[in-house]
Amino acid sequence: MERFDTLSPDNTSAGSFAHGYSSSTAFDAAMQHAPGDAAHRHAGPVPMDIVYIEGFTGRTVIGIDPSELHVPQIVKMSLAIGVPTIRACTSDRIDDTVNYAAVRDALHALLASHGTQLLEALAEKVAQLLIGQFGAHWVRVSLAKPAKFDDVESVGVLIERRRVRASPHTAYATCAALGEGLIPN
Repeated sequence: MERFDTLSPDNTSAGSFAHGYSSSTAFDAAMQHAPGDAAHRHAGPVPMDIVYIEGFTGRTVIGIDPSELHVPQIVKMSLAIGVPTIRACTSDRIDDTVNYAAVRDALHALLASHGTQLLEALAEKVAQLLIGQFGAHWVRVSLAKPAKFDDVESVGVLIERRRVRASPHTAYATCAALGEGLIPN
């Protein structure tokens, strides 16, 4: 429960994250602060519920060293998936939330097919999967190779992404372009 006591939509993420790190894992550090930035605070706090998957383990071919290019290796992943107020809190319906079983299945499929060499690129694919297919508005992805070196517990990357909001001007331009040429001159 302690992990969630520190979550607040008004906290900043990237700048204060590094200074607030005191936990033993990257995921614990990731959970130190909830999503939020100056632009969102000026518009008022947006309540963000977080579905998380901690300690997902899978196998994939990833890396740049010749020894990593053909044999799957273990990767570990932890995810924080932010969505504005999960309806399932009141409806008690799985369709009203991020289904972590479906996320797990999608992660296994992605690990089997991603075709990237760097953890950074794979973490980006995971983030975009969560935003595009599971409706996340904000995600934090911790991705690690636990057995890369004999003298290091793990190496990895921690990224944070937000859903990009389309401006009204972009939507208007898209609609205008779709109708272009339909009316004869």
